[in-house]
Parts: sequence; structure tokens; C-alpha cells
Amino acid sequence: MLRALFALAFSTLLGFLAVEGRAADALNLNVPGVQAGPSIEGIHEYRLANGLQVLLVPDASKPTTTVNLTYRVGSRHESYGETGMAHLLEHLIFKGSPRFPNPWAEFTRRGLRANGSTWLDRTNYFASFAANDDNLRWYLEWQADAMVNSHIAQRDLDTEMTVVRNEMERGENSAGRILLEKGLATMYQWHNYGKSTIGARSDVENVDIARLQAFYRRYYQPDNATLIVAGSFDPQKTLAWIVESFGKLPRPERELPRLYTLDPVQDGERSVTLRRVGGVPMIYALYHVPPGAHPDYAAVELLSLILADTPSGRLHRALVDKQLAAGVFGFSQALADPGFAVFGAQLAPGQDVERARAVLLEVIESIGSLPLTEEELRRARAKWLKDWDLAFADPERIGVALSEAIAAGDWRLFFLLRDRVRGIGLADVQRVAQERLLASNRTLATYLPTDAPRRAPAPERVDVAKMLEGYQGDASVAQVAPFDPTPANIERHTQRHALPNGMQLALLPKPTRGAMVRAELRLRFGTEHSLQGLATVGQLTAALLDKGTRTRSRQQIQDRLDELGADIDISGGATGVAVSMAARRDTLPQVLELVAELLREPAFPPEALEEVRKQALARIDAQRQDPEAQVDLLLGQRFSPYPPGDVRHVPSFDEREAAVRRVTLDDVRRFHQRFYGASHAQFAAVGDFDAEAVRAVLAERLGNWRSGEPYARVPRPYVEVRPERLVVRTPDRQNAYLRMDLALPVQELHPDYPALMMANYLLGQGGNSRLWTRVRETEGLSYSVHAYLGWNAWEPYTVWSASAIFAPQNLERVEQAMREEIARAVAEGFTAEELQQGREGLLNFRRLSRAQDRNLAVALVENLHLQRNFLVSQQVDEALARLSVDEVNAALRKYLQPQRLVVGAGGDFK
Repeated sequence: MLRALFALAFSTLLGFLAVEGRAADALNLNVPGVQAGPSIEGIHEYRLANGLQVLLVPDASKPTTTVNLTYRVGSRHESYGETGMAHLLEHLIFKGSPRFPNPWAEFTRRGLRANGSTWLDRTNYFASFAANDDNLRWYLEWQADAMVNSHIAQRDLDTEMTVVRNEMERGENSAGRILLEKGLATMYQWHNYGKSTIGARSDVENVDIARLQAFYRRYYQPDNATLIVAGSFDPQKTLAWIVESFGKLPRPERELPRLYTLDPVQDGERSVTLRRVGGVPMIYALYHVPPGAHPDYAAVELLSLILADTPSGRLHRALVDKQLAAGVFGFSQALADPGFAVFGAQLAPGQDVERARAVLLEVIESIGSLPLTEEELRRARAKWLKDWDLAFADPERIGVALSEAIAAGDWRLFFLLRDRVRGIGLADVQRVAQERLLASNRTLATYLPTDAPRRAPAPERVDVAKMLEGYQGDASVAQVAPFDPTPANIERHTQRHALPNGMQLALLPKPTRGAMVRAELRLRFGTEHSLQGLATVGQLTAALLDKGTRTRSRQQIQDRLDELGADIDISGGATGVAVSMAARRDTLPQVLELVAELLREPAFPPEALEEVRKQALARIDAQRQDPEAQVDLLLGQRFSPYPPGDVRHVPSFDEREAAVRRVTLDDVRRFHQRFYGASHAQFAAVGDFDAEAVRAVLAERLGNWRSGEPYARVPRPYVEVRPERLVVRTPDRQNAYLRMDLALPVQELHPDYPALMMANYLLGQGGNSRLWTRVRETEGLSYSVHAYLGWNAWEPYTVWSASAIFAPQNLERVEQAMREEIARAVAEGFTAEELQQGREGLLNFRRLSRAQDRNLAVALVENLHLQRNFLVSQQVDEALARLSVDEVNAALRKYLQPQRLVVGAGGDFK
């Protein structure tokens, strides 16, 4: 939970670069003015005369390129009164320069998926796009120009400051996020790791433009940056372009300040309490740990899994299995200076906070009396390395992934940490646990004095250069043949089959990095009438499928997946189940056998039902005071006005809670026996696999599994919804939410489909859209504003929706701005120039989406259900390419009728 919210990238990024073998050969590029550095496992370092470090990661396995520019500056480098400055500067870079006045609009036109992020030790800017020399060269030129020529002007600060403040307000709505922020502030007395990256509200609101400009000039320089290019590109040409764009920047004469502050060893328990309206109880225990470069840090990563993994972790067994908490988690941060590890528990309503807290601390700090086992270490190591290998399969993520290792001291730390995880022994993991997981090294929501304090080792830095002298790493990964993801090529290589029971298959074998494959399975069952009153039973049944089978425990299932180096995710409800799979070529057949076992032979253990029930109740309770959940509920009830019992009914929070509490194990078992089967199933696989072997396994394990009940898709006919304005007040929530919905009598692939899709893109979807430009860029009222079309593929009932988040006091301004832009678009229409830019951007985004293997697998499954092939996508692309501005404006005016909008707003509107 908190890893995704607060780490911004690191813990998941650790998985992006797992590789096999020994040292890589250099690319032997010959570009004047460039000095070659180490080449390790397919990553090649170069250094320009001005100090810019360049990493090239060529990989032609899919036709996308990712460029990432990492600056070694984050919130750690801010001075008094400057908190949030690094993050605010990240925003202002996108405000442009004299040469590049509107980067966001250009991203949209070129189809670049671009953004930036700021964390404790670094700031990075990244973009992924369908491989294209012109886009690559343009992006390099923009980044080089932005490094030294960005406006960083008062006029931009005035509007962007309020956007950043709204981003801050959005974070304030999360009790879990703020609890971590308060915990870190208590944990660090002197070091800037104790200050939120987004900064103090007073600093963000009052930042001095001259100090911000000085901060920019000091840290945004070539000798403080690393440029990474990964994916499909020509290394020789790209390095020459880098020299052409970045090489002309002079090496700065200034010296960067040396940061020397470290917190002393903590000498006693610290505590903090956060009290707010709504939500559920949460407990965090935070401990100081070594820097990411320290040899002991690998043990910290493994301890996070040993203690907090589900279901094998000690905390899960002690708290969740014994119904003392609804869920547990744990993660650590590999930072340049001594970092932190966090272990926590989320409670369901009615669970005892004091008892859960006592057990949480006892489990964490009892390593001495309950030593670790070889089995715990083996399981944690296997899972850590598996996650690494799985994530490495996507070359788009490599360019972004290296940022955290660079920030910690050197990009090669990424590989060194993997090596340390592979080789660390039980005695070292035990020692680190005993040294670090101490009461005197802990920050918690309760203070307890101790008569005999034990202290962790003193903080220390690591001489990274000396440690990495002569380091080689594993061998370079073999290059993969490219695959062109055009609709015609996808269709040409897709194999389709039908099994005896009616199950449909779509198989697309193609080369991938690491011989990886993504697969999707959909089971569909029931009818509008047979599923009456079974919506919640169906949801809980799907949630229990991976909790054990007749022959395997939950832990054995997880261990088997780790052994196979695979992941599966099961979700679903009353009308069907979706299974997403990631595996390797050699393990996909065994993964399919395991999935079949989970679907056909679930054990439905009683304790698992209680765990799932408590987690569902905790989610419901957390949503009761969430403005987005409240507004989405009210609008959902208007646009799906079906009575209780109907599977299309949108239940209130009280109805959801009552339904979850009612479900019994007998209900779950009856639902599974009655509805589950593969007669109406679809399966798709994309990647490196043996198509015949996959078809044979599916035929044997699922081809004879027939559904017990008839299946008919539950219809969603058009509903006329009267205009209405709804306001929900959610006390103590500093971020508000506005949503506008409109029912449209049109369906996917209607003759107006391309024109209406383009109209929506120009109005509120692209980075240069009317709503984005007015609400975010011009007035600085919202961090996120966009429009969306929820296409119905079967009936003429599509819902158009536009939404924004903002500070509660700005409700009238945000609503007025959105209404005015919608009315202006309808009255005046779009221009030919807007259409041309939108056409390029939308088509490029569609190409980029088809380059993602999971997206392809999902699309193939849905096409089977819709009885379509990928040539439909090509026809849509062609229709978008030949659209006229008159056709786009006509579609907008035909369907978007502002007087019919249903508007919902939620927030603390005092």
C-alpha cells in the first residue's frame, strides 16, 4: 500500500534490471568527445567532456524507446525555507523555455507518455514512445535546452504553485500517507529525510523566485545528471545526437555543496499520534537502516519479506490469520544516506488497536528469541529474485529504473544489490535483524520508556567508487528480434482455436526480452435472472480462489509460483472472473495447470473467508469519508438505476457492508458449483511460448470443463438521466472532487465513433486539451483534470465523464471553468490545427498501447468475446487519420449537450 504511495518508484524499480550471465562487451561506439566507461549486463556508460553521464541500454525486443534524465537533487538538498523546492522546480521545467514554449502540447502531438518525479535523493524526467528517430532527437533537444534555459519565471510560479498545492491537498486526504509523513518527521531529527518531498505548505506558497532560480542553476547542470536511453534505437546515431544537443552545454565552474548531516543513533522509542475523521486504524513501526550501498542493506530487503509477505510472513500469520488485523505490509528504502524500514498493520472496524500493536512489535523485535530459519530465507530470496526477473522483461522501464541506484551513489549498485541478495547467508540476515529491529531504534504511535537501551550501529557512508573497483556483473542479455505491433502484423501472427466445450483461444507467439509471456483468461457465466441477489457472493468467491485448493495450501500455491518465476492475479464478480498471468516460456504450461487447479478445485478455507470479509469491510469503511468514492457512488446510482438484487445495482455503503457480512461459506461453495465453468471462456497469450504446448494444456485441463448454467451477457441498455447537481460534504478532507457525467445514445464502432473519440481527446484527454489547458495550465486550479468515454461495445449507451480534483474553496471556480470550456467547444468547435496535433498524438498513443504485451493479450481476449479481429483496430486508425474538422465538431455538437450534465462534487466545503 504505502510502497506505491510514497516510495514513488524504488522498491518496484529494484525489479527492473535482473539479468543473467557475466560481464557485457562495450558497444565500441566511435563518437568524438565521448569517453567510454563500464559496460555491465547490456548497460553501457559514456561520459561527455562537460561531465554528463550517459547510459545506453539498446533492446529491440519491442519498438519503443524510453529516455530518462536523472538529476542528483531531491528534497535532501533543500535548505531552510526551501522545502518542496525540488518538486516545485520539476513542475516549472514543464512550463517551457523560449525555444520550447509548450512541452506538454508537444508531448501530446508526438504521442509521448512523459512525466517527471521527485524523491528524496533525485529528480527525474522520462518519456516513452513508439520508436521514432524524430521524436527521440526532439526529446533529447528539449531536455538539453530545459537543463539550462527553462523560464523558471514568476508568472509560471504563480499558477503552478497552486497546482502543486492541490497535489499536496490530494495527499492530505490519505490518512495512511500523512501518518507515514508524521512518522518520518518524528524519526529524523536533523536529516532532510524527515521532511516531506512535497514540502511545507508555507514554503510552497511563499517560495522566492530568486532562490528557486538559484537552486535550478546550481543543480540542473550536465555534471550533476545522468541521461539514460533504453529500448529500440540506433546507439551510434543516438550518442552522436546526445553530443550534438548536450555537448554544447559548458561544464559549470561552481562546486556542489557537500551535504554532511546525519542523525545520531536513536536512543529511545519515539511516538506520534494522528487523529482524523473517518478511515480505519493503522499502526506503523519505523526503524533506521543502513544506506542502500551498505553491504547489510540486502538483509533489510529480505527481512521486509520474511516479516510482512502474504501469506508466509510472520506478521501475516500473527495478525491477519489470528484476526487481529485486516492486513499487514512492510517495505524499506535504499537511499544515499541511512534510510528507513516500515512495518505496519491496517485494522478492520472493531479490532483492538492495543492488542494488535503489542503483537506487531513482539513479532518484529523478537528475532533473538525466535531465530530466522533457512526456509524463511529461501522463500524470501526466491520471491525477491522472481519479482526482479519478471519486471526486467519490460525494456521501457529500464530507463526509469536506474534512477534510484544513481541517487544512492552509482547505477551499478542496482546489480550489486542483486548479487548480495543472491549470496547473503542466514547468519548475516539474523545479525542485521538483531542490530536494527530494536525498541530503541523504533518510531511508533506509542511511547514506552526502557531502562536498558540497546542501540543500532552508528550511521556510516559508503565509499562506492572503491567498493565497485573492477566490478563486472553478469553477462549481457541477448538481443531480441523486433516485432512490429501494427494491427495487420498482429492479426497475421495470431492463431485462433476453439476447444470442445466452446472455450476460445487466441495465441500470439513473438520474441520477448527474457522469454517472457503475458496471458489473460476470462470466464463468463450466468444471466441477468440467474445471478439475481448474488453480486457480493460472486465477488467473494473470486477473491477466495487463490487461497488454497484441495491439494495445495495457500503458501504452497505461492511457493509454486515463486518456483516457476511467475505471477498470477485473479479478480472478478458475479458475471465472470479474470486471470492475468506473467510467466516464462518454459514455465507457462505449468502455470496454466496451476491456474486450472485454482479455478476448478478451490478449497474455500473458513479462515480465508473471514480474512477477505474483514478486508472488504475495511475498504468500505475507508470509502465512507472519501469524496471521490462518495461522488462516484451517487453518480453510479443515477446511471445504473437498477433495484437491489440486480447485478447492475450500485449499492450504498451500508448495503455493501450488510451484504459482505451475510455471505457464508455455503453460499460461496454453491455459487462456484453452480456457475463456474469454461464453456464461455476466452484465453489469450502474447510473448515467447510454445503455442502447441499451451493449447494442449488448456484442452486437457479446461477443455472438458463445462458450465452448469446458461450464459447470456447482462445487457446495459440506454438510460435517460435527468440533469442534477449533487454535493457531498466530507469533513476534514483537504482535497475535493468534481465529476460531470452525460449519457450518450451511441456505442463503440458506431459511424460517429472515431469523430467522437477525437472530440473527447481534444476536449479533455490530451496534454494540450481544452480542459487541461484552462483548469491546470492557465488557472492552476487542479493537479488532475480529464475527460473519458466509457464505450459500450454492445448497446448504444456510452457514458461521457469529466472530472477534476482541487482545493475545496475553489469549487465554484473549477466548475465554472469546466462548464465554460465545454460550452465554448460546442459553440465554436475545434480548429484544424488542434485536429492535426490531436490526430498525431492519439494515433501515436494507440501505437504505444499495442506495443505492450499485456494490452495485446487483453485486447485479443475481448476481441474473441466480441467476435472481432485486430483489423478493426486498423480500420479505426484509418478513420481517425482521415477525419475532417467538420466531422469532429459535428459529432461533439450532436452528443455533448451541456444542459443535460449530471454533476457531483465532494469535499470539505466549509
